[in-house]
Amino acid sequence: MKKQIIMATASLIIFALAVGYASIIGKSGPETLNIRSAPEQASIVIIDEGASKIFEGKTPTTVSLEKKKGYFRGKKYTVKISKPGYAEQTITVDTRLNGWYLGGNLIFGGLIGWLIVDPVTGAMWTLDTNELNVTLEASKQSKGTDSYQFGIVLLDDVPQSLRNKMVKVSQ
Repeated sequence: MKKQIIMATASLIIFALAVGYASIIGKSGPETLNIRSAPEQASIVIIDEGASKIFEGKTPTTVSLEKKKGYFRGKKYTVKISKPGYAEQTITVDTRLNGWYLGGNLIFGGLIGWLIVDPVTGAMWTLDTNELNVTLEASKQSKGTDSYQFGIVLLDDVPQSLRNKMVKVSQ
């Protein structure tokens, strides 16, 4: 019985040393980004740091984004949200180090987790946000119904050349 406990404990220690802790607790594949806008049905274009279009669609939506660009390199995305009559918004979604990568490998995973497993699988990274809620503002051109501006001026301030074009309004 004692031998089995020692073997089980040794197996757990070897397992913990052989794998990265972020790979055990965190996700090594793509991460989900939820995107919503007000008003809805806004166009979305997501471009990565290499200028490759990753996604194109409408809000609301959910997109799976890769977190690793390469060995010890995280990805970065530019999200453009637009709708006719509204000002376009551009948001950067970056990656940051996963807390499990930092703390978990310090306690359990060791150098193999820090230097090999988690960097190779991408589990060392996490998106800096999992949700975008964007409120689009009406563009300046669409706020008014036409481009005319009205004001009150004194008759003495109206040039003579324009006075003959004026129409008298009855009182």
